[in-house]
Amino acid sequence: MNKPSTIKLNIAGYEVLPIPTGLFGLDGGAMFGTVPKILWEKTNPTDDQNRIQMEARGLLLKNPSARRNILVDTGNGSDFIVKYGEKLGSSFTKMYNVDQSGPSLVKSLKLNGLNPSDITDVILTHLHFDHAGGATTVNSKNEVVPTFPNAVYYLQHKNLETAQAPNRREKASYFPANFEPLIKNGNLKLLDGDQKDLLPGISVKVSNGHTQGHQMVLLEDGAHRLVYCGDVVPTSTHVRSAWLMGYDLNPLLLIAEKRSLMFGNLNKQTFYFFEHDPYCDLAEIEEVNDDFRVKERFLLAP
Repeated sequence: MNKPSTIKLNIAGYEVLPIPTGLFGLDGGAMFGTVPKILWEKTNPTDDQNRIQMEARGLLLKNPSARRNILVDTGNGSDFIVKYGEKLGSSFTKMYNVDQSGPSLVKSLKLNGLNPSDITDVILTHLHFDHAGGATTVNSKNEVVPTFPNAVYYLQHKNLETAQAPNRREKASYFPANFEPLIKNGNLKLLDGDQKDLLPGISVKVSNGHTQGHQMVLLEDGAHRLVYCGDVVPTSTHVRSAWLMGYDLNPLLLIAEKRSLMFGNLNKQTFYFFEHDPYCDLAEIEEVNDDFRVKERFLLAP
């Protein structure tokens, strides 16, 4: 794998910044489904328990003139595991090999000059723990409350319904502590379907192949487009159409959604932002033999 290039992006008036929230591990076989290990291990080496390293990377969009600080996804909540104990249960950090020594949600925001109270909007792709774990925290009264008290949180209504009554396969990924306080405190705004211009320059597009009511986030202006892929394309290794996760509920639907997304974005310079890739923030892709591959990987400059 070539070393990523460094790039600085400003799209639609927003400074585009990565928010690493901490490394963790998931089983490599689960992350690549039916793809043989001899293929995916070349770019994603495993530990002694067959786990590959993953990042839980949020996206910060800063627009000082509009007085907006928009956060997309919140990671697994490692800040609050360290400070307050196991919000999600005593076996959580061990099972998922959560690294508590490196970047975290709050640390990464502070590096960008922000505190949780400065965030105006939070867009959640979905409520799986590694995407929404940082959405809530524990206060001095030992109450679980929204991490970003002044923010509106945007979520697909269908995904909330899924999280409130999860199927047996996904039950271990949805934790009420990550979303019930958002409802109780009135921070949650529910969406129904694709939303064009949800916020200035920002739209969301629904994908149901990974889980019901997952939403990707699109930022664009006249020349550029940035796609926050969430779990539709979790790492740069997953850009190929049939390279899917074992966690995906509807693989054939997800293949169709990926192909529609990538074919539909070839008319602008498009960057795909990867939430779980520990080696790069985003990439450009290209079409090859009716499929896709990475053209160039990038790290975002601070």
